Amino acid sequence: MAVPDSDIDLALYIDHSLLVPTATSEQVAALCGEADRYRFPTVCVYPSAVKQAVQLLHGKKTAVCTVIGFPTGATTSAVKRYEALEAVENGAIELDVVINLGWLKEGRSEELFQEIASICEETGKTVKAILETSQLTDTEKRLAAEICMDAGVAYLKTSTGWFGGATVADVKFLKEISRGRVGIKASGGIRTAEQAIALIAAGATRLGTSRGVELVRSQREGAEIGDRSSEY
Repeated sequence: MAVPDSDIDLALYIDHSLLVPTATSEQVAALCGEADRYRFPTVCVYPSAVKQAVQLLHGKKTAVCTVIGFPTGATTSAVKRYEALEAVENGAIELDVVINLGWLKEGRSEELFQEIASICEETGKTVKAILETSQLTDTEKRLAAEICMDAGVAYLKTSTGWFGGATVADVKFLKEISRGRVGIKASGGIRTAEQAIALIAAGATRLGTSRGVELVRSQREGAEIGDRSSEY
């Protein structure tokens, strides 16, 4: 399948991610080198890798993002706050926070709001709320988005990639709900440059993917990307 003609520069949208449980220091170093070479906005790594990534990217244009409460969102609010504050102390400037899906489904909206608001307020950093849209009804997606925007997040993120990935339909839905108040990060299962461009056209302002280099090369060279096992 050919990559469509487009003025979109995919490199400007990519959070270059390494969120497999087996990630090593060597792989983190390679990730950071790729991100710097292609001028990706961020690398997204586990909290334990933040210090290393910050050191490797010191003085570079690529920032360091990490995940909080990943991948289930079911840790306590106190643990999430500590994890977020420690990540910021270690140099992370963007935090992708998994919301508590059980609370959302039980209607515990105030607790969900307080958890996300406290992380936004206490860190003062860019927070992306991971909604895990594949696990939610449209009504739940709308409620989650409204709660998180009211709590002060800078982005709504579709997925962790562990339980399903981003879809054009969900990105369009979040764009409709957000009405430009926040950015939208599409994440999970982005395998081709054509798919990436379609998500951006639908309203995504960031793309979370481990395939950033392949996507950019594919767009620039017009080559089809082969399948890979990693979804994140």
